[in-house]
Amino acid sequence: MKITTTQMGLAARVENLGKTYGTGSGAVRALDDVTVGIRRGEFTAIMGPSGSGKSTLMHIMAGLDAPTAGRVWIGDTDITDLGDLELTILRRRRVGFVFQSFNLVPTLDALGNILLPFDLDGRAPSVLERSRIDGLIDALGLRSRLNHRSHELSGGQQQRVAIARALATAPDLLFADEPTGNLDSRSGREVLALLAEASRTRGQSIAMVTHDPVAASHADRVLFLGDGRLVADKPAQTAEQISAHMLAADAGGLERETERTGVEA
Repeated sequence: MKITTTQMGLAARVENLGKTYGTGSGAVRALDDVTVGIRRGEFTAIMGPSGSGKSTLMHIMAGLDAPTAGRVWIGDTDITDLGDLELTILRRRRVGFVFQSFNLVPTLDALGNILLPFDLDGRAPSVLERSRIDGLIDALGLRSRLNHRSHELSGGQQQRVAIARALATAPDLLFADEPTGNLDSRSGREVLALLAEASRTRGQSIAMVTHDPVAASHADRVLFLGDGRLVADKPAQTAEQISAHMLAADAGGLERETERTGVEA
């Protein structure tokens, strides 16, 4: 019997994933034979230094970029060879995104932004979906701000709207790319707590790319990438443990570079 991603308990996975940009002497290998899955109902942080491949991994897992080698699944759907239209529909219906820059539509109020995925899909929310959206609005403390446009909201409120929009369709997987990067520390903590709560109470699968050990400490699992490879897969970590791992990885990288070039960095 063929084992499916659902039976494996994975919201997404990649196998032997490779990604190279450019050709010839100018080629850059962003990912090198990465095999990993995002488990259902877990909050997973993806960490690594600049150039480690963490954002590339997220973009390929989300169907925003195509791999050079390997296969990619969202749930049981192999998305590796899907066309642009099929990928667009799949992302719209099964994937949620929260970005550092919020990406709200300035001409829409908060409610209009939250309902945007349904408008793009050409339909209104069902009764069940509307009930879920109402629950999200209350849980995120947005009830009094629904008629306000983005310029009338604080950064933390804008990111809350973005989270509500991302969760409105109950996607298989939510991708968060440095979601606290443009927030003050208090708003950032609130957003991270909300993401963790969505995973714990709603069973939401979340994959968050971050360089921040404090942000990653909110996750149930931390993946570490280095030089395009998965170098560690750890359960929930404190910010101190994550920082120590990153420092050790950076030191190892400097040692390897010194060995390669013969010049101390």
